[in-house]
Amino acid sequence: MMRTVLPISAHSTWRMARASSMLPSASTSSTSSPSTNAVATERWLSPTKTRTSGRIAWYCIGGLAWMRVPHGFRCRARPQTTRIALRSRKTNLITCAIAAHCRHVVKPRPPAPLKALRAFEAAARHRSLQAAAAELFVTPAAVSHQVKRLEEHLGTALFHRRHRGVELSEAGARLATSLTTLFTELELAVDRARAEGDRPLRVSTLESLAAKWLAPRLHRFQHDHPECRVRVETDDGPADFHRDGVDVAIRYGPGAYDGLQVERLMDAPVFPVCARARVEAGPHRLRRPADLRHHPLLHDESAAGRPGVPDWQAWLEASGEAGVDTRQGTVFDSIYLAQEAAAAGQGVALGVGPLVTHDLRAGRLVRPFPLALANAYAFWIVRQPQARPHPCADAFCAWLRVEAGAG
Repeated sequence: MMRTVLPISAHSTWRMARASSMLPSASTSSTSSPSTNAVATERWLSPTKTRTSGRIAWYCIGGLAWMRVPHGFRCRARPQTTRIALRSRKTNLITCAIAAHCRHVVKPRPPAPLKALRAFEAAARHRSLQAAAAELFVTPAAVSHQVKRLEEHLGTALFHRRHRGVELSEAGARLATSLTTLFTELELAVDRARAEGDRPLRVSTLESLAAKWLAPRLHRFQHDHPECRVRVETDDGPADFHRDGVDVAIRYGPGAYDGLQVERLMDAPVFPVCARARVEAGPHRLRRPADLRHHPLLHDESAAGRPGVPDWQAWLEASGEAGVDTRQGTVFDSIYLAQEAAAAGQGVALGVGPLVTHDLRAGRLVRPFPLALANAYAFWIVRQPQARPHPCADAFCAWLRVEAGAG
C-alpha cells in the first residue's frame, strides 16, 4: 500500500458526499479490501449512482466514498482546495483516510476574533464604549468597530444602540457572562504561571480608606517587609476575588460577605468634623450643637438608607438639639468628598473615625463636639477561603491588625 496526499477541491468533496448519500447501503464491510470487492460493487452501481469530476469517478463501497483514478492522473489544486490524506491501492481505487462516512460535509468554522471578543467583554462589563476604550487604551470608535465585527461573525446583535448609550441584548448578556469568566480564568492562570515572588500583593479597598488611612501608613509595612511589593486598587463594590484576582480586600459594611473569610478590622464611629476656623473665629463659633444652625451641613448621600449608619438627623437627636434644619447644606455622593469639603472650610460634615484620624492629627480637621455615635458598619478584612494565599498576604493582614489597634 502506498500513502499519498491529493488535493481535492471543496466542490469535488461535495460531489463525493452526494454520491455517497444517494447510494444504497452496501453489505460489504468498509474494512474489506477494494481489490476483492471493487468489481462486485461496481456491478450494483448504476450509472446514475456514480458521480464524475473530470477524469475521476466516485463510487460508494461499504459506506465509504471511493474514486477511480486513471494511471498517470495529475490534479492541479485550486486556491480554495483542501488537502485530504488518501490511500492508493493497486486497483487504483482511492478512499478518504480521514472520514468513515461522507454523508455530511461540515464547513470549517473560522475562529472567533479574539480582539473583538476582548473589546465586547470590556464594553459589556462597563456598559459603556467609552469606559471600555479607556481600559483597552483605544478609541471608542475602535471598540465600536470590534463589536460590530463580532456581531457580523456571530450573525446576531449583541447590543441595542440607545440614544444615550448601549444596552446588552439577550444573546449579548449570555456571551458577556461567559467571556468575563473565561478572561478572568485566563488572567488568573497567567498570574499563577508567574513566579510568586515577582507578583505583587493585590489589595482592594475603598478610595477614601486608601487615601486617608492606608496610604499614610503603608511605608511602615514596606520598611518591615521589603521583599513584598504591594499593589493598591480602589473599589467599593462587593469583593469578587474570582473576577478581580485580588489577594486581600478591605471593605466598609455590615460584614455579611457570604462564602468569604471575614475578620473585623476596626469600628467606624461617626462624629462632626470641620475646619479649625469654624471653632476659633466668627460670631457663631461652634461651641454647642445649637450653633450648627448657623453653619452649612455637609451630607454623605451613600449613608442614606443604610440601617444603623448615623446621619445628621440621628446625631442631632442624640445630642438633644431639635432646632437645626437637617435639610440644608450640600449633598455629596461619598463620605470622602464630604470630609474634603469640610477640611476646605465649606461646612460641617459627619466624619467616620478611621477616615478622619490622619486629618485630625494633621490639623486639617477638628472635632467641635465630643459626642460620637456607634455605627452598624465597620471595616473588615475580607479574603477568599481555601485559596493558596500570596506569600505576603498573612504578613500584610497581621500588619493591618497592628495599625488598626494603634489607632
